[in-house]
Amino acid sequence: QVQAVESGGGSVQAGGSLRLSCTAPGFTSDTCGGHWFRQAAGKQREWVSSINPNGETTYANSVKGRFTISKDKAKGTVYLQMNSLKPEDTAMYSCNTNLITCNPCANFGQGTQVTVSS
Repeated sequence: QVQAVESGGGSVQAGGSLRLSCTAPGFTSDTCGGHWFRQAAGKQREWVSSINPNGETTYANSVKGRFTISKDKAKGTVYLQMNSLKPEDTAMYSCNTNLITCNPCANFGQGTQVTVSS
């Protein structure tokens, strides 16, 4: 099965910014949307944001107004721009494609660690 490839994580201070990338071959299609999730240590994985094939975006309340998801079809990549980062954003971030409309679909990759210090 195809796995997405996540990158762009790192360590920043509170208030800083990072841009995460999620690359998967299916993202080169007009019918393929994607999702970002995160999992903090000792907690369950939680949904962060999604982008539909028509470009419609949705966000968890905890990141709304601070994070922006976008897609570059030519590069086969979905991005997550994260601004005004908070210590509670610290987590392993992972992504996948829509598992129904994407061909090929891609499941979670290794993830990329984001650490925000106060």
